[in-house]
Amino acid sequence: MPIRARPVRVDRPADLEPAFLRMGLPTSAREYLLEKLPALHVLLTGLEREQGRFLAGLFSASEAPGREEYPGWVAGDLRVRPGTGLLSGRKEQFERVVAAAKERPELAELAAALARVLEASAPPAPLVLGSRTFTFGARTSVMGVVNVTPDSFSDGGRYFGTEAAVAHGLRLAEAGAEVLDVGGESTRPGSPPVSVEEEVARIVPVLEGLRARTDVPLSVDTTKAAVAREALKAGAVLVNDISGFHFDPELPRVTAEAGAACCLMHIQGTPQTMQKDPHYEDVVDEVLAFLEEGVERAVAAGVPRGRVLVDPGIGFGKTLGHNLYLLRRLDELRVLGLPLLVGTSRKSFLGKLTGGKPADERLAATLGSVAAMAAAGNADFVRVHDVAEVKDALTVADALRTALDGGALYQPGKVGG
Repeated sequence: MPIRARPVRVDRPADLEPAFLRMGLPTSAREYLLEKLPALHVLLTGLEREQGRFLAGLFSASEAPGREEYPGWVAGDLRVRPGTGLLSGRKEQFERVVAAAKERPELAELAAALARVLEASAPPAPLVLGSRTFTFGARTSVMGVVNVTPDSFSDGGRYFGTEAAVAHGLRLAEAGAEVLDVGGESTRPGSPPVSVEEEVARIVPVLEGLRARTDVPLSVDTTKAAVAREALKAGAVLVNDISGFHFDPELPRVTAEAGAACCLMHIQGTPQTMQKDPHYEDVVDEVLAFLEEGVERAVAAGVPRGRVLVDPGIGFGKTLGHNLYLLRRLDELRVLGLPLLVGTSRKSFLGKLTGGKPADERLAATLGSVAAMAAAGNADFVRVHDVAEVKDALTVADALRTALDGGALYQPGKVGG
């Protein structure tokens, strides 16, 4: 079992900044404190005995009582949860742990895991899709869904047909969609597979029609290399694979050869089996492991790591409880250092939460889910059907996340009591 360091809680600079402004600190002091003071609580799993002894020994051997050099360490119960523990402290204390671990070869894996947590506090690197560059950390971008299927759970085949699908995609673009995701195979629970020929026939004319009439980047929602190859020729610049590069071994290579980006999603099982009693020992850990495997396959095939997005796969082999817990703990996926795309739009778990409402009555619940993610800064993209309404909700949530106008004393350079 690999060592995993997962951020249970991390102070965000945006949350500390108002206090430093109210204190009247100059820019240089604020920047220094924002670099050193954030507090972290990090869950560690997969530790060997030597690594646990190392962490416990650092804290107990601190030479500055009252001003501890290293984070606090709490070991898990050795009888039932060996190899686990919690590190709690300031960012600069974690940096000392990483430096000390790097001096010992047998602790290299521990050092790397903790370093990833520290790096995860920074936004992912900008991503270029087509003619547009996406930057992350301040706002949430919107991917609009264009289903070219007769049996979609969300729209019942309303846009099945080239002209209807193209018109729908253009409406989503006009409403503010920043990426259009075109799919020709339903992935609702229990949905049957579609042949390569049928999937290509459904989506390629739509991609070509959209490419001719909008500069919004296009994504192809497929698990098949043969479909992706034709879609990329037709203008798609992103491969959105619900299998996370686990179904078709040729898909990573096709993606790399086209210079495309990819979004790798987690799924347990297949669309035919995924909702038949899904089970996890640790849902976050297993989602992370699955996504890491997909990223490794992408990079090995030649896709630059900076061209990869990840998706926790809400509703794909998960119970209501699994979905909610993943949404609550999206921060833990930040250790991958990659942009995070999340799709909750109209999904069945929202219907369960709201008394059994059907897909076409889940708009309010969808808005609640995307606003919660945006206000916490936990998603870089949301994949949705109702673009105009979601854009309004995100505008409010993103504004709340970055609000700094607490009065005159919160302005840089002001002085007072």
